[in-house]
Order: sequence, then C-alpha cells, then structure tokens
Amino acid sequence: MYERIRALREDADLTQTQIAKVLHCSQRVYSNYERGELDIPTEILIGLAEYYRTNVDYLLGLTPNKLYYKEI
Repeated sequence: MYERIRALREDADLTQTQIAKVLHCSQRVYSNYERGELDIPTEILIGLAEYYRTNVDYLLGLTPNKLYYKEI
C-alpha cells in the first residue's frame, strides 16, 4: 500500500508537502504514511482515493487495477 501512495504522488509530480496540504495533515505525518511508519486512517485513505480518482481497494493492494472513482 505504501509504495502505491508514493507512486501515485510521484506520477502526479506532487511533493509530500503538497499532498499533505490536500489531506490536511503535516508533511511529516504524510511522510510517515508513505514509509509505513504510521497506519493510514480511513479518512485519509478515502481522501487519497478521491484525490487520485481511484479506489481504496487499489490503495490497499486488493486489486491491481487503478479503477477510477466514480461519483454517484
């Protein structure tokens, strides 16, 4: 999971500071998420999925497909 959130951020050419601002957390906390040093709270996982227009299953490694988030 941690590699996926880092890869998504890097593919979007974002810094940790930029994505941390979107998620309303500090860069240090976000860095800990990427390194696997902190468990990622559900609300942060949802925020990441919405921001990257993917789904939580992809972030968690339950599917290899980056299925895009669809608004209902």
